[in-house]
Amino acid sequence: MRAAVVTSFGGPENVRIVAAEVPEPGEREVRIKVAAAALNPVDAAVREGVFGGAGESIGLGWDVAGTVDAAGAAAGWSAGEEVVALQHGMIKPLGTHAEYVVVPADAVARAPRTADAVHAATLPLNALTAAQALDLLDPAPGSSLLVTGAAGAVGGYAVQLAALRGVSVTGLAREEDEAFVRSLGAARFVSGEPEAGGFDAVLDAAVLGERALSWARDGGRYAGVIPSAVPAAERGVRVAAVEVEADGSRLAELVRLVDEGSLTLRVAETYALADAVKAHARLAEGGVRGRLVLHP
Repeated sequence: MRAAVVTSFGGPENVRIVAAEVPEPGEREVRIKVAAAALNPVDAAVREGVFGGAGESIGLGWDVAGTVDAAGAAAGWSAGEEVVALQHGMIKPLGTHAEYVVVPADAVARAPRTADAVHAATLPLNALTAAQALDLLDPAPGSSLLVTGAAGAVGGYAVQLAALRGVSVTGLAREEDEAFVRSLGAARFVSGEPEAGGFDAVLDAAVLGERALSWARDGGRYAGVIPSAVPAAERGVRVAAVEVEADGSRLAELVRLVDEGSLTLRVAETYALADAVKAHARLAEGGVRGRLVLHP
């Protein structure tokens, strides 16, 4: 099969499409024939060597939508089922940017009925990150939550999921994104500097760090999305960072919300797997709204 990997670190041109053996699933694993796989900023970070792995061939891609192709004896999945999954791992020999991928059975959920594979592939990593970050904050209904990067992939899901909990959400994004952020369920919108100490909790999807922390009230809560970029606690603010975990049961809940029309799946552009370098170059340009998606 074909797979996208990096064998040396650097820019988009370092992504290579190579021939690889089709992986075999273990007893509690499933092999998915990939229909679509999203490209995320974490893939660019892996490509640049942020997480190490020098001298190795490192596979790219975390999200996948496709069809179960083979399953281990204790996997609980059958060939032919349409699924989505998160393949967790910074340094791995093969990722989801490939024609086939093997994942743990408990990382898999049935695909949305209301979305095609390209759109479904944008769900696992970003929606699970948003949901698990909200778990850290545990905002009560009626409490105030600021979401930075509210027009982005993680931020957009966070706005919708928090609004579904009855939280009063303020979205921070560029001025031109106001209508979109409000359509996700944000009660308020800011494009400049929010009020210092003005929110019970802050979900910092834009990785603003200390600036975002300053917007949480004394004794409030802050959750970041990159553990290494979380600021030091101050003023009694509880500080945490989400480290996303593969969770098929939670992913199934998110799929249900998609099918109910409560979560919005956004695709910016699609690329053939063979054009992975072009997709990485587009991601590096910035300004992407929605996800870039690769398809074999």
